[in-house]
Amino acid sequence: QVRLVESGGGLVQPGGSLRLSCAASGSILSINVMGWYRQAPGKQPELVATITSSNSTNYADSVKGRFTISRDNAKKMVFLQMNSLKPEDTGVYYCHVEGEPELDAWGQGTLVTVSS
Repeated sequence: QVRLVESGGGLVQPGGSLRLSCAASGSILSINVMGWYRQAPGKQPELVATITSSNSTNYADSVKGRFTISRDNAKKMVFLQMNSLKPEDTGVYYCHVEGEPELDAWGQGTLVTVSS
């Protein structure tokens, strides 16, 4: 049983910053890809950022230059530093990991609200 626990969401004013964290626990041999997805109200889920085991990163165009994804392999954690937040960044942010054995897990989500 693999569990992902996210933290760090909340209410922030436009232009502000938040740092999301996600910790994985359970029967995990290795984690290949870690990532963050989000779902805005009334919209489909979308990829925000991913990071591989070799620290190769990928970002949605809408967050490039503002968000930074990182990981701590020893602690099985992934982070998302979000700067210069905009109202359109509002949504539920989900952590996702892929790895071994047959690991494909999602967190419960953490709400980010960007509003004045």
